[in-house]
Amino acid sequence: MRIAKLFLKKSPSSYVQEDRKQQRFNQLLAVFFLLVAWVGFMLQWSIVAYVISAMVLVAALVAILGFCIGCFILYQWSQHQYRRRKHV
Repeated sequence: MRIAKLFLKKSPSSYVQEDRKQQRFNQLLAVFFLLVAWVGFMLQWSIVAYVISAMVLVAALVAILGFCIGCFILYQWSQHQYRRRKHV
């Protein structure tokens, strides 16, 4: 962390923190997909396991580039719930 801090352009306190709810949701998604991949490896479903593991890798790489797939999914889910409640 000390080495990574050297690459920050602003002071650490000036960066916006990510929402805890979004962080938990993203972690749950990652754990779920990795669990499914692990089960795939245990059942010797190698293709399924590698594809699901690759999905987690791609999501992590895309997040490093600035787009959070988990946040997008959570937003779409909340929009779906809002529309469903609105019509009832």
